Amino acid sequence: MSQWDFAVNFFIALFALIDPIGNVPLFAAATTGADPRGRRLVAAYIALFVLGFLTFFYFTGLSLLAFFGISLPAFRIAGGVILFLLGLEMAREDFTARFAAVAEGEGDARSWARRRFAGLIVPFGMPLLIGPGAISTVIIYASEARPYGLTGTAIGLGTIAAIALLVLAAFAASHLVGRVLGKIGTSIVVRVLGLILCAMAVQFVMVGIADSTNGVIRADAAAPYAE
Repeated sequence: MSQWDFAVNFFIALFALIDPIGNVPLFAAATTGADPRGRRLVAAYIALFVLGFLTFFYFTGLSLLAFFGISLPAFRIAGGVILFLLGLEMAREDFTARFAAVAEGEGDARSWARRRFAGLIVPFGMPLLIGPGAISTVIIYASEARPYGLTGTAIGLGTIAAIALLVLAAFAASHLVGRVLGKIGTSIVVRVLGLILCAMAVQFVMVGIADSTNGVIRADAAAPYAE
């Protein structure tokens, strides 16, 4: 694999797993009622979070999980449970109204952005954006970058930085989604996305069980669309 192929493959894999475009409606719902500056600050904090954590796992690999004795399947199952709780909340309650009330109650954009970011780290930042798939992908490509030496390391870090910039750009423009959909449209989309998140969470748990057991979950159920 050439250095160019390595960079392109790494970028495509991370982009598909983190899916900054697909997560824009969720971010728009989570920042409903915020002023543009507050929304941009939250987007910047999340982008820095993505950059920092992916870089951390790029250099450390599985060391952190190994330190706590946690396997990737266990991490996937735990992430699935957290995502299921978020999806259930989105599908059943007035998710957008709750966030709008919080946004309107904060006078300072920076203070509100910090509190909103703290509330979004789990489960929005992790495991929705940075899940087991993204972590394992970063670890795999970090090992593939070793033959290229410092150049490979620089390419890997540049790819991670490019993904973080895309997250920032997509989330900073999320107000356009809210403007197009309106309050009712955003509420409908969020409820539908809540159902999808619940299904994704169940899939996370199924894959985690399949990876950690023998024959409990059928292969075609864990990976239904694998060729």
